[in-house]
Amino acid sequence: MASFPFDIVGFDLDGTLLDTSADLTAAVNHALAAAERPLLTSADVVPMVGGGAKNMLRQALDATGGCPDDEFRRLYKLLLGHYEEHIADGTRPFPGMIDALDRLDALGVTTAVVTNKFEGFAEKLLGALGLRERFACLIGGDTMGKGFAKPHRAPIDEMIRRCGGGRAAFVGDSIYDMGAARNAGVPAIAVSFGFLLGPVEDLRADAVIDHFDELVPTLLSLANGPS
Repeated sequence: MASFPFDIVGFDLDGTLLDTSADLTAAVNHALAAAERPLLTSADVVPMVGGGAKNMLRQALDATGGCPDDEFRRLYKLLLGHYEEHIADGTRPFPGMIDALDRLDALGVTTAVVTNKFEGFAEKLLGALGLRERFACLIGGDTMGKGFAKPHRAPIDEMIRRCGGGRAAFVGDSIYDMGAARNAGVPAIAVSFGFLLGPVEDLRADAVIDHFDELVPTLLSLANGPS
């Protein structure tokens, strides 16, 4: 069998590998309740995910009336505390994800996670689900320092370095993911089942998958694409 065309495949976390919507919504609503604001549904919160917890809370508060900075700091701490305590209560892998990782592993592909979630939270979440050991490295939104989270190319470059170099691709569900991949010059695959802000076509990915069963065939189809 010919060697697989990619050495490394990186993944976003929330809305790509894992459906974290239930636990993120619960954390947001914990903060909103403390501020005596109307609670939001998962459908409300999902489009707010992608740019990190602070950005998510800011959007939730803006949607319910805004918030002064001093109050925001208090509510942000409440959100983080609640999320850490309940980080894997309702979070589940998307269908086919485990099988896709198994297939990539069998093909000799190194896998990694690059998320805008704090690294410590991502470590705890993947550990709680028994998935941390599946990935050679994990890079969080705070790993590279302020200003160097996705869509900056730095976390993708660091992923490639930590994984030993080689040809890489990246899989995600947001403009942050696609931007980071493009900025790093690697193919970007969007998942249509993720936490989308609008039509998946708006992400301008190199390819789109509707289920993880399509990942390996899609990577093969991108073999002659950007590198």
